[in-house]
Amino acid sequence: MTREQLLDRYTATRQLSLDLCRPLRPEDFRIQSMPDVSPPWWNLGHTTWFFAKNVLEPWGLYRAEDARLEYVLNSYYETLGPRIRRDHRGLVTRPTTEEIFCFRESVDARMAELLRTAPEEDLERLGFLIVTGIQHEQQHQELLVTEVKHILGSNVPGLREPYRADAAPPPHEAAPPLTWVPFAGGLYDFGNVEGGWCWDNEMPVHKAWLEDFALASRLVTNREYLAFMAAGGYRNPLLWLSNGWAKVRDEGWTAPLYWEKTGEGDDTWSHWTLAGDRPVDPDEPVGHVSFYEADAYARWQGVRLPTEREWEHAARLSGFPGEGANFLDSGALHPRPASPHAGLQQMGGDLWEWTTSHYEPYPGYRPFEGPLMEYNGKFMDNVRILRGGSAATPANHIRPGYRNFWAADTRFQLTGIRLAR
Repeated sequence: MTREQLLDRYTATRQLSLDLCRPLRPEDFRIQSMPDVSPPWWNLGHTTWFFAKNVLEPWGLYRAEDARLEYVLNSYYETLGPRIRRDHRGLVTRPTTEEIFCFRESVDARMAELLRTAPEEDLERLGFLIVTGIQHEQQHQELLVTEVKHILGSNVPGLREPYRADAAPPPHEAAPPLTWVPFAGGLYDFGNVEGGWCWDNEMPVHKAWLEDFALASRLVTNREYLAFMAAGGYRNPLLWLSNGWAKVRDEGWTAPLYWEKTGEGDDTWSHWTLAGDRPVDPDEPVGHVSFYEADAYARWQGVRLPTEREWEHAARLSGFPGEGANFLDSGALHPRPASPHAGLQQMGGDLWEWTTSHYEPYPGYRPFEGPLMEYNGKFMDNVRILRGGSAATPANHIRPGYRNFWAADTRFQLTGIRLAR
């Protein structure tokens, strides 16, 4: 990219983060509704500090005002010094939210000046670091959306206010019947096959063998998941992995996150959305389920979840992300029912799709250099891979080889279920 293209991409990304915060009230910026949910002020500050520390400092543009915020805005970079505990981000009142907005303006001005004046010989390294920072901020834009959903949904029911009431879904047709789409086994390429910038965990491109397999044509719907619930899915330990069953008992899981019973029937449920409380739509994909719930549902159906390489191969062959993919750019902020088209639907957007794969390095994996070495590799331990993006993922952030990862009990992300056999 040229200097101008880099600056345009940087500016647009930074502006989107601010736009996503416009519906918030001042109090919403400071709340941490659970340890995994950072308050919005921290999100805005951390993404700014990332640019200050990784881009401005190497070029001598780091200031005392930046260093003053290091302790509170560092996330998990051990090599960059001590930091506030993750679960304490919502317990502090300084820096103020206004100070964070001023910090963003200061860093943005210096970033623009650096892009205009950096020597030509620095542009390759500078471009890599800026694109990395943009990709990092896009990840935090998705986090911001899901964190705001949890923050607002944690208010008492009578006082809940929607993030965006205009995001309520339009009328739609019933979800098409689930069918199976077969794929031939063989030796295939995996990773960043398409080229261009990618995270270190998507490299290197390598070959792996697949047996014949088939994927479900769409995501599992609320109607189908309600049948699992009505059949006693949350009461049958034989369907669950041991750690999953422990979560069911300890956390009292009886339905996906944000679902609330509204009547006596098995199908009388509402759920919290970013457009407010709404009846559960039976045709929408079931969301906010953990890996354990996805795995139990698949076992109840007598099938399984896909591996990450099965998913990636199928996505690549089906023309990922597919027509009408529902990403953050659509403004829906919520998964939509599948369309009645042939082949694989909903591979891109709507909901991240759990796979059976543990997060592990590819053969020959080499992490980024310097502090960015801590970005991915050290988390390759006891977490599961998800693929495809969601209704909160920026469309230009995702690709077939993109690897997301979360702990198996995570439910506050936009996560869903695709079956395999």
